[in-house]
Amino acid sequence: MTIKNIILDLGGVILNIDFQRTYTAFRDLGACNLEKLYSANSQDSVFEDFELGKISADFFRATVKNKLAMAATDSQFDQAWNAMILDLPESRLDFIRLLKKKYKLFLLSNANQIHIDKVLQICQVTYGYNPFQSYFDNYYFSNIIGKRKPDANAFLHVLEESKIQAQETLFIDDTMQNIQSAQNMGLNVAHVERNNPAWKSIHLLS
Repeated sequence: MTIKNIILDLGGVILNIDFQRTYTAFRDLGACNLEKLYSANSQDSVFEDFELGKISADFFRATVKNKLAMAATDSQFDQAWNAMILDLPESRLDFIRLLKKKYKLFLLSNANQIHIDKVLQICQVTYGYNPFQSYFDNYYFSNIIGKRKPDANAFLHVLEESKIQAQETLFIDDTMQNIQSAQNMGLNVAHVERNNPAWKSIHLLS
C-alpha cells in the first residue's frame, strides 16, 4: 500500500543527541551512577514518570538528586541533564521540508519538559522559529499525551488522533524496541542509525 504518512522520532533522528555527555556532566557534579538509572533502552521509574508527565520538574530534580546523592543547584542539574542535547542540523530540516510536500508528517517523541524547553530554545536561537509547528501536521510528546514508546498505546494515540491508517504510515526511529513495537502495530518501519539517519537511502522515500 502507498505510504501517505510519516511518523518521525526526534532525538537521534532529527535532533543529534549524546547520552555520554550527560553521564559525564553528572559525574562532574559528583553523581557517578546515572548510567545505572537511565539509558536509551532502560530507565528507572522516575525518568519514565517524568516522560509521562506524571511528576513535575521540581519533583524529578529532587528525586534524582536524592537517588544519586548529588549536591547541585537546579540550574546545574538542568545544564547537566541537557548536556545530551546537541544540535538540529539544517540539512535535516531541509529534508523534512521536502517530505512535507508529499507526505503528512507527525512527530512522536519520548520527551520531558526540561528537554523540550531546551530544544525549543535551540530552535529559536538557531532558526528563529519552531520547526515542529511549521513542518508537522501534529507533534506528540510523551509527557503531554501520557504515553511513551515502545508502549503500543503511544502509536495508537497518534493513529487515532491523526485519523491515519497504520498500513499507510512509515515510522522512523533509532531505537529497535520502538521499531519492533510499531511493526507489531502494523506500521511500516525504518530503523536508522542514531545521529546519522540517512533518510534519503530509505527505499520507501525514494
